[in-house]
Amino acid sequence: MHARTLFTMAAIAVGTASGPLARPAATVRILVLNMHAGKDAGGKSNLDGVAELVKTTDADLVLLQEVDRGTNRSGRVDQIDVLQKNTKYDAAFSASLLDYDGGEYGIAVLSRGGIGYRSTIPLPVTPLQTRAGGSHEPRVAQLVLALVRGDNWRALNTHIDPSDAQARAQEVAHLVETIAVQRAERIPLVVGGDFNSTPDDPVQQTLRGAGLRDAWTECGQGDGFTYPADAPAKRIDYLFLTGDLHCSAARVIDTQISDHRPVLVTLK
Repeated sequence: MHARTLFTMAAIAVGTASGPLARPAATVRILVLNMHAGKDAGGKSNLDGVAELVKTTDADLVLLQEVDRGTNRSGRVDQIDVLQKNTKYDAAFSASLLDYDGGEYGIAVLSRGGIGYRSTIPLPVTPLQTRAGGSHEPRVAQLVLALVRGDNWRALNTHIDPSDAQARAQEVAHLVETIAVQRAERIPLVVGGDFNSTPDDPVQQTLRGAGLRDAWTECGQGDGFTYPADAPAKRIDYLFLTGDLHCSAARVIDTQISDHRPVLVTLK
């Protein structure tokens, strides 16, 4: 892990009715999406659709989960390379599995303004979980320093365990340690991803206790359900805000581009 100087800054496109979604100039948009390894809700490859979603939402930062690089199931495609080429955004990838189906599997951040420092933070659990077939899926968090409208922001992206409450609690406890360190830096920090937990889950209380504010609670309307995409029945995908960051709008996008619906948050 190492730091490097941010050296790129993209011009911010003005939204139009015929292109990206229009928005006030002095806002930041953040998109959260579990992209289902580049497959739509029906399991059909749809990586181009993910890239188009990024562009049409006019997002400044994109937090992605379930990303493949060179796996057999995804046709040996480097999905980050494709998304970078199709969106012109900078990207950072963090592998949770370095040897999966002939490639890598993990999470990623896209930034229109550029990414400098990036690191992968293990979220270990005890005892080690065993999945079907005897395999293991360790969880990680991804920390990046990104340029957002000319300012340095920190983004923490993760994908928490779906099935084991004890493991989920341990993963979130490790995440909270990282959050405390990053909040002390007094640089804008957002935390998001697929937390595989509904708002009443104990881990959500742990996150709130760490000073995170649920953007949907602050500025969303309705239930905010994100999963499954074809008939959403629960809210498990989140963006959390810290410090002086506040949002003006949050919405779940009605699409089956993945098996999760995306969450788009507009910050003031």
